[in-house]
Order: sequence, then structure tokens, then C-alpha cells
Amino acid sequence: MPACSWGHAGDGNLHSTFLIRTTDPSELERAEAGGIAVFDLAIELGGSLSGEHGLGLVKSGHLERFWAPRKLELHRGIKALFDPKGLLNPGKKR
Repeated sequence: MPACSWGHAGDGNLHSTFLIRTTDPSELERAEAGGIAVFDLAIELGGSLSGEHGLGLVKSGHLERFWAPRKLELHRGIKALFDPKGLLNPGKKR
């Protein structure tokens, strides 16, 4: 599957993109599996899921793989404190 990655060496952020036809279900499935493989590699190398742009929809639901339960609880608490009605980026945090 064609892909590209770029980033900034100073802070270690790496941005990866799979170049797929979004109308092809098999390519979508392969890209999702590829994304999980990238997440797994980040865990193996001691990296993090989140970068300076936040999480987004692709990474949603994967925080539990990276963060301890207490860190996740604090993260959700801060979100609730600043956005008690859930108006900002609704549905992105699972």
C-alpha cells in the first residue's frame, strides 16, 4: 500500500498517511490495519499516539493502549472541565 511519512526531528513528531481510494472497502480495511501496525510500532519504540495536532478520528479509541488508566482519567477530566457540554469535537473521544 503506498504511504508517506514526514515529521519534525526536533520534537519527534511523525505524520504518516496511507494513499488509498476511500471508495474501496478493501483498501480502507488495509489502511486501518496498517494504522494499527504503526500504533503498535510506536508502543514498541516507547513513543506516543498524540502529537501537536491532537488525536483525530483515526486514533480515537486507541488511547487506552498508550496511557495508564489514571492518565486517561485525568485527560477526560480536563476535557470535561473545559467542555462540560461536550460541544468541542463531539464524538472524537471514546
